[in-house]
Amino acid sequence: MKIGVIQLCSTLNPEENIRKVRFLMQQAVQEGVEGVFLPECFYSMSDGLSATPYVVQEGNEHYREIKNLAIDFNLPILSGTATYKTEDGKGVVNRNLCFTADGNKLAYYDKMHLFHCQLNQGQTSIDESQIYTAGTRPHSFSWQGFTIGQTICFDLRFPQQFQNYLQQGVDLFTVPSAFTHPTGLAHWHTLIRARAIETQSFVVAAAQWGEHNERMRSFGHSLVVDPWGEVLADGGEGEKLITAELEYWRVESSRKAIPLD
Repeated sequence: MKIGVIQLCSTLNPEENIRKVRFLMQQAVQEGVEGVFLPECFYSMSDGLSATPYVVQEGNEHYREIKNLAIDFNLPILSGTATYKTEDGKGVVNRNLCFTADGNKLAYYDKMHLFHCQLNQGQTSIDESQIYTAGTRPHSFSWQGFTIGQTICFDLRFPQQFQNYLQQGVDLFTVPSAFTHPTGLAHWHTLIRARAIETQSFVVAAAQWGEHNERMRSFGHSLVVDPWGEVLADGGEGEKLITAELEYWRVESSRKAIPLD
């Protein structure tokens, strides 16, 4: 199964972001990709102090813009987050949205672990709990013979969430992310590979890259890592599409070689 992973430098403006996604999804179609993974905050990237004003709600124009990406390119969207209105209408969540190729909602997941940091000797402070409501439940779904466990960015630092998914039969994890440049430089590859190795599962991490605004800079290096910890694709720097083949025998081989149950 050939997948495509899109790396972006999203801004606040969703029209600009969607235009770039469409360009790269067209490339994915030309390369024979069967499913696309988008990064965290791909639809609209705020400054980390407040929520984007472009809030998605089921059925509104922003929801339709995202859904139509799948329909127009006849490609499933298997990860990608947007700021989404809570069901009670009183707050917002950071929601991972997944659609089938015909635009039906396949699955969703609200980020459970909200990022908080003090970087650059306290000069850069981000506290997502001041913006988002934390999700309350993990969620997995089935696609093309895989059981996919959904996580988002900072969840990567909580291995117990991955282990809980593993007990549910998950063999592929999505980690749409916007890792800061300092934390990405120090920890990104190590954490992604660790989660793959300890769960003996594929990890697909579509990432943001570059300068989004005066406060936000992301590390990039979107990754596809196999269950043995081998990096199958690394996006490095820049906005681009990377591709990889996910072969289920890699899961079976890793779990047979070193049984962990």
